Amino acid sequence: MADPLLEVGDITVRHRGAEWPAVESVSFRLQPGEILSVLGESGCGKTTLLRVLAGLETPTAGRVVLDGVDITDIAPQSRGLALMFQDLALFPHLDVADNIGFGLRMRHLDRSERRAIIDRLLRLVRLEGFGARSISTLSGGQRQRVALARALATEPKVLLLDEPLSALDRSLREELLVELRDLFRSTGLSVIHVTHDQAEAFALADRLLVMRSGSIVAHGVPSDLWHAPPSEFVARFLGHPNLLDVDALRAIVPIDTDARDRTVLVLESAVQVELADARSPNAAVDSVVFAGGRLRLRCRILGTDIGLSTTVDPAVIGPITSGDRVHLTIDPAGLRSLAQ
Repeated sequence: MADPLLEVGDITVRHRGAEWPAVESVSFRLQPGEILSVLGESGCGKTTLLRVLAGLETPTAGRVVLDGVDITDIAPQSRGLALMFQDLALFPHLDVADNIGFGLRMRHLDRSERRAIIDRLLRLVRLEGFGARSISTLSGGQRQRVALARALATEPKVLLLDEPLSALDRSLREELLVELRDLFRSTGLSVIHVTHDQAEAFALADRLLVMRSGSIVAHGVPSDLWHAPPSEFVARFLGHPNLLDVDALRAIVPIDTDARDRTVLVLESAVQVELADARSPNAAVDSVVFAGGRLRLRCRILGTDIGLSTTVDPAVIGPITSGDRVHLTIDPAGLRSLAQ
């Protein structure tokens, strides 16, 4: 494996008067060209961590090393990093080109060199011909592209993104996610992306860090974390709906698990549903929700309070409504014991 581009070692941030640290003993590495998403609830410390990396906040302890150089105490503008703020922080009195070129002007590049870089970035973010436009005339997605181009203008070694798409509507957010991912892949840019949105993190990241109360509680490849979350908290936070008490689950399916692990995750893919006319019913449908070409079902095991969610293809299962009796089976391969 290549040497890491960025090393974060035991970063702790204690704010004066606070009972608990905002960030506690956080360590990780970022490889060249890697997209790392830091995922967590509001207040978990992820934005504080990003501010430490950007040089906007001083850690109480720990260090940040970029490309072999300790930058912990180096000024933000000298770090070789760029931060794209959540609110974009564009200058309304400047046009698109001048917004993008602001950092270049601060570095005293001559006009022709600035113009060449700005034109290249306008092409990169698909805003050719927009250089003379006022920021106020742009859509939300176009402003997002301007902010990204401005962050890239100084050729940062690492791009830091703070909830970059949180203000956009769902359809535009999904469109820009694809654009960002393709752009980062094509340029080989190294990125640290902070978000509370699980779908956004899964769409962008090569690797995920999950934070809780200032600490990293999970890390790994997104697909691995989804299929085998290390704890009940991580499973719930990632959006798994089927978390059952181990004794309740044993009543309906054989399971071999450590007695200390009181919660079991049932992956939705492990829950199979058939209409009752094909098999004898053992569950009832509590709800049916259309979900983009599939149906999301919430079923309750008859005679119990146990509910399980899954998705089905409507073309395969046929007409189904709330209250229908169904036969539900669980594939034991889709069970995961979870630590508390």
